[in-house]
Amino acid sequence: MKYISTRGDQTQRRFCEILLEGLAPDGGLYLPVSYPAVDSATLARWRTLPYADLAFEILSLYIDDIPAEDLRALVRKTYTREAFGTEAIVPLKSLEPGVQLEALSNGPTLAFKDMAMQLLGNLFEYELRRRGETLNILGATSGDTGSAAEYAMRGKQGINVFMLSPHGRMSPFQQAQMFSLQDANIHNLAVEGVFDDCQDIVKAVSNDLAFKRQHKIGTVNSINWARLVAQVVYYFAGYFQATKSNDEKVDFTVPSGNFGNVCAGHVARMMGLPIGKLVVATNENDVLDEFFRTGSYRVRGAAETHETSSPSMDISKASNFERFVFDLLGRDGARTLQLFKSEVEQRGSFTLTSLEFARVRHYGFVSGRSTHADRLATIRDTWQRFGTMVDTHTADGLKVAREHLTPGVPMLVLETALPAKFAETIREALGREPERPAALQGLEQLPKRFKVMPADAQAVKAYITQHV
Repeated sequence: MKYISTRGDQTQRRFCEILLEGLAPDGGLYLPVSYPAVDSATLARWRTLPYADLAFEILSLYIDDIPAEDLRALVRKTYTREAFGTEAIVPLKSLEPGVQLEALSNGPTLAFKDMAMQLLGNLFEYELRRRGETLNILGATSGDTGSAAEYAMRGKQGINVFMLSPHGRMSPFQQAQMFSLQDANIHNLAVEGVFDDCQDIVKAVSNDLAFKRQHKIGTVNSINWARLVAQVVYYFAGYFQATKSNDEKVDFTVPSGNFGNVCAGHVARMMGLPIGKLVVATNENDVLDEFFRTGSYRVRGAAETHETSSPSMDISKASNFERFVFDLLGRDGARTLQLFKSEVEQRGSFTLTSLEFARVRHYGFVSGRSTHADRLATIRDTWQRFGTMVDTHTADGLKVAREHLTPGVPMLVLETALPAKFAETIREALGREPERPAALQGLEQLPKRFKVMPADAQAVKAYITQHV
């Protein structure tokens, strides 16, 4: 399996070459030259596999430069009952007929990011040891990626983490999860700005190829292909739990900010998983909903980026979106480069032609948006009718999912975090505290270790230089 850039660089690279990189040298994102096709016989063979073995089967289609037994051991080390709470790893929970939640948030940091990040930590450590090298991870988080990355990388040999977050814009629980870590290899940088400022700094540093190579900069954001491909697995696992045979279709609704989670669903669908609709659910930061309704993609500046009660989706520039657009455009790297470099980076937006936009439905995408009032109503309704407490982002997903139900087709809503991470909104909706694991009691009272930084790539580079 070889990988190319979405922006036209046809240099083909192996998985372990791109594992530690992030962005391609031309500023694009990596995708496989082609998606492996999965037929009905393979689906039937995979249907009864435990999650770790299913993950090995899927990942081995994309990773052929790690010996199979090593990869199998890494995957089995990652996806355990001890780490994720159940044998199923991602169990389904039925709500009303036709609507089920797929639980992705039972890992160490109570968010779906653990599903990929725990594997990424093991892959990084394995490959760095094999090469005898070190890696300095630079990442940006709007809430959950940061803690998932830091918990996966803490104490790992040869790895430092520099995580940027928008100062004061995460929930108290999310801040405490990250800032309470005292490990010497973890560096939390609170940026005076919004998430998109953090993400822009990561891209600016990654695009400085000399600095990137000198300081061995890698990334754990969902621009990293390894992280995205790990997420493909739970679409297959959810499908198998929701169906009895491979001629049935399933729809998925995905709360979305950076487009990585739902992009993994797109990859699963391209491989042949019988997915009908991929429903993109946004909050008030509705850049993606606007695109799927109109064909226009218009990023917002900091002043137009709303601070909401589903903060992990407070994103106005979806960094993974380029992967889908590349496929949508028939893998035309020159056209993708034009849209994202010439138009988005210079003018802040692009609009597809009518012929290009017409192809969106071919890929199964629809969308919707949710507001704070919708979140409160959905959290309250889900608790009162089903005795199930959901977090704010999952509530966005449930609200939008109900607008796109197809009779006879199961709708799986991807749960993205546990309610404990967003206690303030749960109290507002239900008048009670969300439950939290015993190990996380008193988290907010722990000593915190972080540094406030201006939204400036040069300042971040200087900090990295001083601390590697």
